[in-house]
Amino acid sequence: MATNEQIKAWADEAEAGYDVDQLKRRGRGRPGRGAEPMQVVAVRLTAEEIEALDAVAEREHLSRSETIRRAVSALSA
Repeated sequence: MATNEQIKAWADEAEAGYDVDQLKRRGRGRPGRGAEPMQVVAVRLTAEEIEALDAVAEREHLSRSETIRRAVSALSA
């Protein structure tokens, strides 16, 4: 929860104005992975499957998502 001090700081910042060029440079959202739009796909996994996925991801120093993407790529190769 925001404190009164934080709310005042935000209000002061807003009243002072924002540098629009700086805000545009920040970018929004996650960086793209290619030219095509991506889709989110929900998958239900058992606890055992999640444990196995996490073990591979940790061993390879990858996120769950990247581990799944690599597994799918390997199947299509």
